[in-house]
This record gives sequence, C-alpha cells and structure tokens, in this order.
Amino acid sequence: MFQRNILLGQYSSFKIGGPAKYFFEAKSVEEIIKAFKEWRRLAPHRNEVSDAGVFILGGGTNILFSDKGFDGLVIKPDIKFIKGDSCLLRVGAGVSITQLLNYSITKNLSGLEWAAGIPGTVGGAVRGNAGAFGGETRDVVAEVSSLDIFKAQLKIKKRKVAACCFGYRSSIFKKTGIREIITEVVFKLKKRDKKSIRKIIERNINYRKKQHPLKYPNIGSIFKNVDIANLHEYKNSFTRQNFASQKLGGRVFANKLVPINDNRIPAAYLISEAGLKGVSCGGAIVSPKHPNFIVNFSDATASDVKNLIKLIKKEVYKKFKIKLEEEITYSELSTVYI
Repeated sequence: MFQRNILLGQYSSFKIGGPAKYFFEAKSVEEIIKAFKEWRRLAPHRNEVSDAGVFILGGGTNILFSDKGFDGLVIKPDIKFIKGDSCLLRVGAGVSITQLLNYSITKNLSGLEWAAGIPGTVGGAVRGNAGAFGGETRDVVAEVSSLDIFKAQLKIKKRKVAACCFGYRSSIFKKTGIREIITEVVFKLKKRDKKSIRKIIERNINYRKKQHPLKYPNIGSIFKNVDIANLHEYKNSFTRQNFASQKLGGRVFANKLVPINDNRIPAAYLISEAGLKGVSCGGAIVSPKHPNFIVNFSDATASDVKNLIKLIKKEVYKKFKIKLEEEITYSELSTVYI
C-alpha cells in the first residue's frame, strides 16, 4: 500500500529533500490507522524498516528535509473537509489555510484575517500556533482532535483549546514526546460583513507581497522572534523610547534603539544588524528583502541552508549575545519511532 522512493522536495515549498523510502497519502483517519497497522506488521519482520521511523508531513511549508531523504515511512494526512454554516466550523487537518480563509469569506465569518497569505495546512498551523499581524491560531481554536499513534489502540483524543498548551509558535503537539497526528480542528469565528473581511485580507496580502521574498522557494521565517523577557542579562538596561519616524515601540538594547513587537525583538532585525543580508552558501541566500527568510535561488541543498543557519546563529550571538531559536522543523528531529 506504500509508495517507494518518493522525492520529498516535491512536497516542500523549499523544493529541497531527498527520497522517502516509504510514502503514504491518507485521505481519512481510517486510512491513517490502516497505514500504521501495516507499518507495525512490517517493522518487526523486515530489517530495512525495523529501525526506521515515521514522519508526519503537513503542507511542507515549515520543514527542512534532509538531502538524504527519509529512511522510513512518511505519512501525509490529506483529510479535507469543511463543515458548518454557523460560527463553528469543523475542518479537516489537510485543508489549506487559504481554502479555510476563502470558505470563511463566503460565510461572512471573521477571525482568520490575520492568516491571509500564510501557506500550509490547518494541522500545521495548529501544531506550530501559526500567527501574523497580531493574531494567532489559538485565538480561533475551540477544539482539536488527534490520533494517538503511540498506543496500540490508535484512538482519537479531543482537547479543548486550554489543553492544547499553545505558546509562541508552539503547542502540545509540537513538544517532544507527543506522538499524535492532528486530524480535525473546530474553529470558533464571528459574523462580520464580507466587505470588511476582504479589506483586511487584501491589506495583509499586499503587505506580504511587499515585504516577503515570494519570488523564490522558501519555508517562511527561519527563526523565532526573541522575547525580551528571556534576556535576563539585559533586564535592567532596557529603556523605553519611540521611533521618531515610525509608530513602533522601541527600546535601547546593546547601545542601539531596536524595534519591539509584542515584547519581542524581530529576528530579521538582529540578522540584518549582524550584516548577513544577501550572504549565500551554495544555492541558498539570506534574503536581502527579509533577512529572516532563507531562499532557494539556485538548486540549494539542505546542507546549504543548514550552513547558513549555523552562520546566522553564530554571528548574531557574537554581536548581541542572543541565541536564536529555529521556528522551522527538521525532519530528523520530528521522527516518531513505533
């Protein structure tokens, strides 16, 4: 039932990634269960899969696959449905954010305008608590259903929003040790006139077109913005100021006035100040347009991207004594062993 040696680059918005030894695209929860049962049947009896893991693939918009590919089973839950005409929508995890946003417009439902232009799937957005323009996924989630793949029974769990432990670009589903596949999400939206919804969406999309390097393959922001509350060594040296030319809050940090957004220093600012705009490695380059993006401008490899990430972390730490943390996911670090 599994496909063999499927190139993962074709499932990544980065267009990077070697072959998956086994690949399965599931259209329902039942098909996911069937795939895991088959995998468990194979694993104890075949040396080629006995030590291999399982990787769960969403939209491929926030993942860096290895050049070597994945020596195990990649499952792509492609569960696509949207149900509900009221303010509550039940949505399959494989539905794209764009599809959900377009559906909400037709039903005059507001709450997802901040997600305009965000790639990827509903499942991925919940897992990483995707956010933009002051909004986050957790703001509109009512309930999340997931399949527990660690237990032999393969049972569905349901969590209300509080139990999902949402944080900045994080959730319980992203934490180490959680072996669950998001299958369905219930969103709670609000009624609003269609014209107002469209106006906000168009504004956000236009901003992305202007500020983000959309011409080349990329996987969005590479690093998380830095929470100033975690910069304990500088806690007493911050002073509040405002930019004269911009309506942005700022603080003096490392003898410089830096932008602050939601009490976080933009990683793009730190990367730019470290002089890394336009720096390249092989076919990968730190975007001059938005330095928290690394773009694949000429057949980049995963090794090219990883080398740039290491360089950025090194240079930002050298200049600011700040350790940047990746927002993206590495396939090697997201493997489930069963």
